Amino acid sequence: MLKHRGFPSRLTGTDYQFTIRRNNKKGATPLTVRERYADRRAPDRRADAAFMRELWVYFGEEPFERGNLDAGRLSWLFGREVVPAEEPFDPASYDALLKIDVTRAQASFPEAFAPDEEGFDADEDDFDDYDDDEDDWA
Repeated sequence: MLKHRGFPSRLTGTDYQFTIRRNNKKGATPLTVRERYADRRAPDRRADAAFMRELWVYFGEEPFERGNLDAGRLSWLFGREVVPAEEPFDPASYDALLKIDVTRAQASFPEAFAPDEEGFDADEDDFDDYDDDEDDWA
């Protein structure tokens, strides 16, 4: 099972899990399409949006291996915003390739694709003028 290093393990400050620590001895939990009803709790919707944001930041439009991504959390997006990237697709495989359906994901979770709340996306170019030798904290 591929471990996605650097991918957050859960939504900060909650028990909403994004990744698993080890593979299941009985095999990977199959991905299923879970129906998202309009009356879902706000914390659940925030967890879905945060997970979609992390998928977008980590993988972008490229296909990605399921690996240690949590099947339960993926299943809330599977079949809509996250789709199979290969045929035949094995929903019970850690090696299965997935991809983000960008158009559908942007429609469902526009906040996941918006720039940072502060309106600042840090690029390396943003730090070119910074001088490490000066101490501006006096």
